[in-house]
Amino acid sequence: MLTDHERERYEWQMWVPGHGEAGQEKLKKASVLVSRCGGVGSVVAYELAAAGVGTLILAHGGNVKPSDLNRQLLMTHDHLGKPRIESVTRRLKELNPFLNIISVESNITEDNVAELVSQADIVIDCAPLFNERFLMNREVVRQNKILIENAMFDCDAQLTTIIPGNTPCLSCIYPEDPGAWTREFPVFGAVSGTIACMAAMEAIKAISGFGKLLTNRLQLCDLRDMQFRTMHIQRNPDCAICGSHTA
Repeated sequence: MLTDHERERYEWQMWVPGHGEAGQEKLKKASVLVSRCGGVGSVVAYELAAAGVGTLILAHGGNVKPSDLNRQLLMTHDHLGKPRIESVTRRLKELNPFLNIISVESNITEDNVAELVSQADIVIDCAPLFNERFLMNREVVRQNKILIENAMFDCDAQLTTIIPGNTPCLSCIYPEDPGAWTREFPVFGAVSGTIACMAAMEAIKAISGFGKLLTNRLQLCDLRDMQFRTMHIQRNPDCAICGSHTA
């Protein structure tokens, strides 16, 4: 049940048709894994914390660098050289001290992916590299968890919601690791923040149960020219990851 403080805190969003107090209680009970709290993941985590998601499982390694600060909004100048996950946890707790945070000072790896996914109701992929993204995709299919898949490059961004057995998985869309994808790339924080807010909203809808999820569709966003296009996508019946998976 919500406390009086929570009813006051989340009052305005509980006015949203289809959400209400019942939806807010679902958010409070939910756990969401966010992989990497960088340009995309920091905004995803911040919006979910603000919305009242009860538990955030946050996996992000490394220390804060000056080049993080143009987009990784949970990092601060005074934390340069210190672990990113410490800055992430501190900033989120400043926003919402009632939030339960499971912080992991590591990126997603073969060794931790199964355990981290098992703790979450929903996974949001904010990792820049496909080796991490493929690990999470494989694991959510195995554990039958929803995956919000989003990414950006330069002024372009994309988003889709993966429900194993019902939608294409990431390996259906990308059967192989795109060779041109690199760790460092052109990025404005406003672009990563835009797609992050959309990904957070997908997670909120999936948990609360209102609205229409972005399933079997890939949302493409070109913020350079402010063009938005939705592409219909299909499962690959021969996909090595989800081809034999049923809902």
